Amino acid sequence: MTIEGMRLATYAPLSSAEFNNTILDRGVDLADLACLPISSGLTVLVDLDTNEVLEITDHGKDIPIPKAANTDYRLSAQTNARNKMKSVNPISIEQPMGPSFTVEGHMVKWANWEFHLKPDPRAGVIISRAMVRDPDSGELRSVMYKGMSSELFVPYMDPTDAWYFKTYMDAGEYGFGLQAMPLVPLNDCPRNAYYMDGVFAAGDGMPYVRSNIVCVFESYAGDIAWRHSESPITGLEIREARPKVTLVVRMAASVANYDYIVDWEFQTDGLIKIKVGLSGILMVKGTPYMNMNQVPNQENMYGTLLSENVIGVIHDHYITFYLDMDIDDSDNSFVKVNLKREDTSPGESPRKSYLKAVRNVAKTEKDAQIKLKLYDPHEFHVVNPNKRTRVGNPVGYKVVPAGTAASLLDPEDLPQKRGAFTNNQIWVTPYNKSEEWAGGTFVYQNEGEDNLASWSNRDRAIENKDIVLWYTLGFHHIPCQEDFPIMPTVSSSFDLKPVNFFESNPILGVPPNFEKDLPVCQAVTASA
Repeated sequence: MTIEGMRLATYAPLSSAEFNNTILDRGVDLADLACLPISSGLTVLVDLDTNEVLEITDHGKDIPIPKAANTDYRLSAQTNARNKMKSVNPISIEQPMGPSFTVEGHMVKWANWEFHLKPDPRAGVIISRAMVRDPDSGELRSVMYKGMSSELFVPYMDPTDAWYFKTYMDAGEYGFGLQAMPLVPLNDCPRNAYYMDGVFAAGDGMPYVRSNIVCVFESYAGDIAWRHSESPITGLEIREARPKVTLVVRMAASVANYDYIVDWEFQTDGLIKIKVGLSGILMVKGTPYMNMNQVPNQENMYGTLLSENVIGVIHDHYITFYLDMDIDDSDNSFVKVNLKREDTSPGESPRKSYLKAVRNVAKTEKDAQIKLKLYDPHEFHVVNPNKRTRVGNPVGYKVVPAGTAASLLDPEDLPQKRGAFTNNQIWVTPYNKSEEWAGGTFVYQNEGEDNLASWSNRDRAIENKDIVLWYTLGFHHIPCQEDFPIMPTVSSSFDLKPVNFFESNPILGVPPNFEKDLPVCQAVTASA
């Protein structure tokens, strides 16, 4: 389905007199109508080939249209709120010597990093050929051949007729990059950001330009790259600290109501942080209830009463990333490092227990199907078994999960069969050029027979092979009133972190900040 096809389908209901009448009966002007969910129980079945309305189901005629008061999120409508809240003063990071990065075509160079950056209609942004310069040898070393958002699965938790089908695949069905919007300077991205356009093909094959959908900028949030002060008992007056400056690649996609902000953040110590932020407008439904005291105790609303006659439906978000790791060449292995408690023998030690790291190399794909468990902790390494450090450790990177969520749906539920790539948080597969999209190449026609889960179940060999790591970042979302009418951004992330990749701390040579190198800005005195 193309964007043009979707647009035509949204206008198709307006050709139906029956549909128009049910809208007018609700007191809604057709000129104000967008064919998105407007009330519970109203659905339209459209033939996408002919744009003919085949069926209209309306079980919500008695549900009132929520009032529009206090739902306008534009700045011009916020006069009352602004008067009651003290705003912070404007803030900007100044770079008197200019940015430290360069962009040559699509090649980005910054500090010890080089990588290729490309806007993509389906993935949004693709990072490829990511290499980091070794501080000892000076050589550029391969870390990742290709990294991207592979699929976004968003199932809503309302099984009723008007909602059961709302289980979206935002990358495969809509195109994450096709929904990317121009970024707002000074607000989406700071000063000195570099902007990149996306050039995509329309449904008829003609190219078009989506301007400023990716930005690149340096970030400093006052964080510390490393520090140490010697204890006074040593008698040594040593205090060393270094600021953490990072390079961020950002894009934001507005997929209908939701906004996704995706950051690829590169650090000078070799770490790559991948962060996803969620904002935008909740998908809501109408209800006859104006207050919780009207809701019968046993009624399941499938969400939260956010405002009078408005329910925010419970839902999940899963973003699965494709990470073709090439640690110092393409042949790599996946290692599970299990932290296990070991009990001491009687008389062995005053301690009763300690932790031991047990390494297991995954031989086949099923060995690398990972569900994260808080009380069974692991580290997950991608290593090059053919290259070792001077003391004999295999060079590698590890994936470091942060806050995430796992799917609780029945594995045989059709949406979950389509989204079976969320059954695990980590998968590892051998590289195959036809296996890039976790939900399958053609997600509309896919009922689970061609996706990441089905590929992985072939149980192919992955030891010392060209392998792909897949990581799923998840969110459970129970809406609350603070999410309405616009949701403050909520974020989560994971890291790709060097593990025995360098011979020692690679940023010991990074200089500290000195007052003489920084601009001195004076606050503007308010006029009398």
